[in-house]
Amino acid sequence: MQVTSATTSIPGKYWQWRGQSIYYVRAGQSSQHPPILLIHGFGASTDHWRKNVAGLSRDFEVWAVDLLGFGRSAKPKWQYSGDLWRDQLYDFIREVIGQPVVLAGNSLGGYTSLCVAAQRKDAAAGLVLLNSAGPFHEDQPTPESEAVQSEIQPPKQSDFVQKFLQESAKWFFQQPLGRFLLFQYIRQPWVIRQTLEKVYLDKSAITDQLVEDIYRPACDPGAIDVFASVFSTPQGEKVDTLLRQLDCPLLLLWGEADPWMNARERSPKFRKYYPELTEYFLRAGHCPHDEVPEQVNSLLSEWALTLKSSQSY
Repeated sequence: MQVTSATTSIPGKYWQWRGQSIYYVRAGQSSQHPPILLIHGFGASTDHWRKNVAGLSRDFEVWAVDLLGFGRSAKPKWQYSGDLWRDQLYDFIREVIGQPVVLAGNSLGGYTSLCVAAQRKDAAAGLVLLNSAGPFHEDQPTPESEAVQSEIQPPKQSDFVQKFLQESAKWFFQQPLGRFLLFQYIRQPWVIRQTLEKVYLDKSAITDQLVEDIYRPACDPGAIDVFASVFSTPQGEKVDTLLRQLDCPLLLLWGEADPWMNARERSPKFRKYYPELTEYFLRAGHCPHDEVPEQVNSLLSEWALTLKSSQSY
């Protein structure tokens, strides 16, 4: 068994997908239970799961993969979308892992995992969502791109002036120069730290290593094109539609202090469309797996140990 500490980078490998290099890590050994595949959020990578890979690999075969455009994976100038990442994960599960998995995703990774589990059912033995992104039909969209844009909103003015300034800012940041300037700003380590401080409840979890893990891929060639796709990618399928298509076990782990994803507000919506789910609320922010990894690992393990491994493809 590969042993990995919770504070060191996990050695990984590369897989070729549609002519692009995809980075992934693997730990633990095969068992009678399905493997666990960990999917990071926007701007993060497999490094964000190091505390979880170390803990979960004691009982499971654990995989984590960098979505195309993030981490150590390639960053081609493509149109990024939930459908693209869904297809990447589906092919990864079939070609590399070789059997259905428990998909566990945070934020954007949660939404992408939900797309796989709902629309590629043969790949999912179970689904774990940690502060998952994605709008419902009854929502105003609240993607992480809006959180980025909130960093640059002007002070409150009259409704007319405020709307004009917001629309002007939106237009500016849809232009190549505007996106370039914004990207140069938000990828600065001090801005990354400032943003993390807004969405982490436990500030001690915001280490220099965490900031570096997010900053490093943002310096790769093509990173700005991935960032720009936030402003141009069409919205994917709504969460309620996906939940109606879902038929595998579902576990929700909420960091209830998340200012981006209001857990107490979103939770009833998930239950409305998938009432048979299991759910826990944790004292953490947007990334509970990194803030309270022991609790997340324990709850995820206890739940996943009830699932039986399916046959290989």
